[in-house]
Amino acid sequence: MPSSPPLTATASPLGAAVQCAGDRRGHAPDPGRDAGCNVPGVWRGDGVAQAPQRTQPSGHAPLDAQLPGGGWPMGAMSEVLLPPHAFHEWRLVLPALAGAVGNGAPGRVVLVAPPHAPFGPVLAAGGLPADRVCHIVAGPHQGAQAAWAAEQALRCRDVLAVLAWLPQTAPEVLRRLQLAAAQQGRLLWVFRPEHLRQQASPAPLRLWARAAGAGPAEVEVVQVHVLKRRGPPVLAPVLLPVCDARLLAVLQAQARRRQSAQEAARQQWQQRQERLQALRALGLPTEPPVGAAAAQGEWAFHALDRTSSARA
Repeated sequence: MPSSPPLTATASPLGAAVQCAGDRRGHAPDPGRDAGCNVPGVWRGDGVAQAPQRTQPSGHAPLDAQLPGGGWPMGAMSEVLLPPHAFHEWRLVLPALAGAVGNGAPGRVVLVAPPHAPFGPVLAAGGLPADRVCHIVAGPHQGAQAAWAAEQALRCRDVLAVLAWLPQTAPEVLRRLQLAAAQQGRLLWVFRPEHLRQQASPAPLRLWARAAGAGPAEVEVVQVHVLKRRGPPVLAPVLLPVCDARLLAVLQAQARRRQSAQEAARQQWQQRQERLQALRALGLPTEPPVGAAAAQGEWAFHALDRTSSARA
């Protein structure tokens, strides 16, 4: 009878992956470990940049540094959790959409059930022409219809990206959206309330964006917490300005001018109080007389000046 082949003749991909895991547990390093770990469909948890996936740069360098592959994943769902009455989603995704359109990417950007109608001039100023945007309206209690519309948009050939606001969606619906995005290779953002951040989600990438308070002379920023990604956890939030650099410079200049005007008004008030105290010390009246002199409105200030000039 023919002898059976030796069990150690060849190493299976699964065996190579197990061997790599054994090396990380403290075994002697193997020079060929990295080559053996390159198994299709397997990614190492300690390497964010090694995730084999197409991405679209977000337009924010600090955020790209924390996203696997250096940008928003294409063919996967990105879930963004927001506080009530917050509008940080456009600040996060508009630079990426503008970059994709600017690089010649075809297709439309589909907005599914946004809480407010998009303002075309602002989108156009950010690099996203209004004729590239398709707006799908859904009622406040039509979450299932909105999710269905988002899935159908993902499967449409003439679609570049889908942005869906789904505050109440079942986990199985999210899994269908994730599968549709993976099959078609589309950009997909799903925006949900922040109180759902403790719930499990099939999204490979989950972010929590909220505004951070700032001083009176500063402009507030958006704190982006990376709750889930393919890689090690991110302990510190990513800080992004609420607006772009040009508008941020204008707002900061306005804040400085406002602070300077408030300081000048405070100094003027202090000088007026000092003059009134000097008038009282000299025994002069601090109230203007009834008549034409009172109509000038500055009698109290000029009276002290006239007294000082007469004594000089």
